[in-house]
Amino acid sequence: VIPLSGARVALVVGDIVGHGINAAATMGRLRTAVEALADMDLPPDELLAHLDDLVVRLAQKDADPEEPATATMAATCLYAVYDPTTRCCTMARAGHPPPAVIDPHGRVTFPELPTGAPLGLGLVPFESVTFHLPEGSVLALYTDGLIEDRDQDIDVGMDRLAAALARPGLPLEDLCSFAVDTLPAKAPSDDVTLLLARTRALGPDQIASWRLPAEPTVAGRARALATRQLKQWGLEYLVESTELIVSELVTNAIRYGNGTIGLRLIRHELLTCEVSDAGNSHPRLRHPRTTDENGRGLLLVSRLSRRWGTRYAADGKVIWAEQQLTPSS
Repeated sequence: VIPLSGARVALVVGDIVGHGINAAATMGRLRTAVEALADMDLPPDELLAHLDDLVVRLAQKDADPEEPATATMAATCLYAVYDPTTRCCTMARAGHPPPAVIDPHGRVTFPELPTGAPLGLGLVPFESVTFHLPEGSVLALYTDGLIEDRDQDIDVGMDRLAAALARPGLPLEDLCSFAVDTLPAKAPSDDVTLLLARTRALGPDQIASWRLPAEPTVAGRARALATRQLKQWGLEYLVESTELIVSELVTNAIRYGNGTIGLRLIRHELLTCEVSDAGNSHPRLRHPRTTDENGRGLLLVSRLSRRWGTRYAADGKVIWAEQQLTPSS
């Protein structure tokens, strides 16, 4: 489970072919790579494509120099991103079993996702699918050890899992234990992993957004809008820092971006400030010299925020910054 910008979260499950110390070490490398790629806010299909390239390179690096043709390593992965502001979930998979979705009434479905080839084969591009989830739905990500058995068809295992998960309102820990307990009495022939997550949604009172013209004077208006919203939320102690963050990000969007500017504040576990525009330029954090007159904007944002970054969309980019909600002592 990986926290992302904008109150979003990534859910990931993977499985590598083989057992033992080498397989465990390889999974550790892939886990680190997934966390690094997730921090770049890549869409699920692009993340799997980068991960696929990495698995190919790792296999080539570890291959016998005298037999390079044997350089193969295979793993499966399912990567999902859930956005509580829209209640949309975007998923892509690389040869991994499909997720289970349990709606608030206990109905279990397995969404149809393009299968994708396992990582390390480099055969076909990956595809992402986005669907809407009602608040209170449960996402179940698992490895094939939970549904496959040498003596039964995989459909039997999926039906067994669906029946075990069809218990609305049950605490996730209990639901997880119940699902695992339905495995055949004999020891499973493969590793078993099950990840359950119940979706939440952010209400209209937690989100404020505006569209602003890309005019030189709009930074002052953006500061005023942000200040008024923070006071409505009772976050007066964040007004000064947020005004500076908004001013710098909006000014950058006017100077380097294109089109209308978007400003959004999200109040969840953190306060997130987002400024969007239609440009594709990549903002860079500089460390200006004492004689430089410019280049301090993003440095100021990084000092005032818990963390900050950029993510790209089909219609441009979003620069975001997060602040802690508890007043500093």
